[in-house]
Amino acid sequence: MVPERSRTFLSRSPAATRSLGESLGRLLPPGTVVALDGDLGSGKTCLVQGLAAGMGVQDPVTSPTYALLQSYSGRLDLHHFDAYMEGRERALLQDGGLEWMHAGGVAAIEWAQRVADVLPLPRLAIRLEHVAPSERRLDIRVEGEGRAADRLAEIVAGNLAGNGAEGGLEEIR
Repeated sequence: MVPERSRTFLSRSPAATRSLGESLGRLLPPGTVVALDGDLGSGKTCLVQGLAAGMGVQDPVTSPTYALLQSYSGRLDLHHFDAYMEGRERALLQDGGLEWMHAGGVAAIEWAQRVADVLPLPRLAIRLEHVAPSERRLDIRVEGEGRAADRLAEIVAGNLAGNGAEGGLEEIR
């Protein structure tokens, strides 16, 4: 049986978004690329903070908009990219930045749609959308095929909601 390759969640708080990220961070295998998209303030960095926590990162995680790339050490290394300013990010990715995505850690790319043509497959694509001032819709899907994509699909099909930051996270259809 093929596991579900996409799910949608409603987050009612930043804590719930971080909780979902933390669940993913505990489960993602080395080499995973997480492509994040959404408007300003939709929770991309918040989700990455949760990923980091789930991966055992102790350092504070902030948006890499001006730094382009920030790396953090944990159970797996986390490489956090930001493609908001498309030109220089595309150059970084094409001039060696893609190597970081294959360095055995997890690569999280904010504004990924801007550089999707240079991002490797398979990947976990997460779209965050404003629903209300304190609510976000998170669409999670596996892009690509093969064994690694099937492994990501198993993770997506699993219990990502966990305890959902005390009820602030629910799956929607």
